[in-house]
Amino acid sequence: MEKMVKKSHITKSFWSGRRVFLTGHTGFKGGWLAIWLASMGAKVYGYALRPPIEPAFFNIAGVSSFLVANNLEDIRDSKSLHRAMAEAAPEVVFHMAAQPLVRQSYTAPFETCEVNIMGTVHLMEAARNINSVKVLVNITTDKCYENQEWFWPYRENEPLGGRDPYSASKACSEILTSAWRSSFLKDAGVWTATARAGNVIGGGDWAEDRLIPDILRAVETGKTLMIRSPAAVRPWQHVLEPLSGYLMLAEKLYSQKSSFEGAWNFGPSCDDAVTVQSIVEQICRRFPLLRWGHDPQKNVPESTSLRLDSSLARAKLGWHPRWKLPEALDQTLIWYEGWKEGRDMFRVSMDQISAYEKAVFL
Repeated sequence: MEKMVKKSHITKSFWSGRRVFLTGHTGFKGGWLAIWLASMGAKVYGYALRPPIEPAFFNIAGVSSFLVANNLEDIRDSKSLHRAMAEAAPEVVFHMAAQPLVRQSYTAPFETCEVNIMGTVHLMEAARNINSVKVLVNITTDKCYENQEWFWPYRENEPLGGRDPYSASKACSEILTSAWRSSFLKDAGVWTATARAGNVIGGGDWAEDRLIPDILRAVETGKTLMIRSPAAVRPWQHVLEPLSGYLMLAEKLYSQKSSFEGAWNFGPSCDDAVTVQSIVEQICRRFPLLRWGHDPQKNVPESTSLRLDSSLARAKLGWHPRWKLPEALDQTLIWYEGWKEGRDMFRVSMDQISAYEKAVFL
C-alpha cells in the first residue's frame, strides 16, 4: 500500500514565470486551466482550433488576452505543432486538445481517431525533439477503461478499452503515451504522465450532448429537457477539481521525475457518483418550471455505470477533492447567472478559482 502523504496544495511560486504549452486552450477545461496558470504568473502558449461552439468560455472570459501566444491551428498538423512548440520553448506541456464527445465519435469516427490518436503522437514527437520540455501531462478520460458495468470504481491498473470510437481512441492515446514514455520520452528527459478525470461540470460549458448545457438550454427556451439515460451513473465533479490535480502532478513530475510517471485518476468521492436523473432533480429544485422526460430514441451505446478510484492521487500526490457535488452545482449555476447578468466573467471565474483554493479538503 502507498504511504499516505499530507494533503497538498498547488505551489504558486513554481508556476511564476514558467513557460507552459497548452493544447486545447480554446475548450472548456483548457480555458479554465489557461487563466488559472496565467493568474499564477505562468507564460502560457496555447495551441488549438477556434472554439467549436458559441458562446464559449474562451471568448466570454477573455482567455486570449492572458496568453503569450494564441496559436489557432490543428493538432493534426505536425509541422505547425512542432513550430509552435519550438517557438514557445516550454518546460511543461499539457495536452488537452481532443474530439471530446462520445456521440460525435459515432458520426465522425475517422476524425475522432485522427485527433485523439495521431494528435497525441504528433505532440509527443514534438516534445521529445525540443530540449526545453521537461514535463508532459496527457489528459485523457475516465472512459478509457474497458467498462464492465460493475459497481466498484476503476483503478489505474484496470484494463483499457472502449466500445465506442471516442473511448477507444482515448484508450489508444493512453497506450501510445506509455509506449513513447518507455521508448523515447524517458531518454529525452521528458517525464510523462496521463490523467483521467470524471464528468466535469462548471461555468462556460456549452457543448452539445452534455447534461448541464442541455439543462440550461431547456431553462432558457422553456422546452422540455429530454434525457437519453436517466439511470446512468457518472463521477460528477467541478472542473477545478481535476485541473488542480493536473497542476500538482506536473509539479511533482518536474521535481521528482520518474516517481510520478504513469496514469492517474482524478475523480470525486464515491457518493458524488450519482445518476443523471439525480443531477436533473437537484437543478429542478432551483428552476421549478424546468420539465424533463426520457427519450430512448436518442440513445447510442454508452456505459451505464462509471466510477473512478482516486486512491493513488490521494495517497501519493496528496490531492483531494474540495467541493462536494451540491457546491459544484451551485458554483456552476452562479457562473451562468453572472453571465446572464452581464458581469465580467473573467473576474467571476477568478473569484471561483480563489474560493476553490481556500476551500477545505474533503
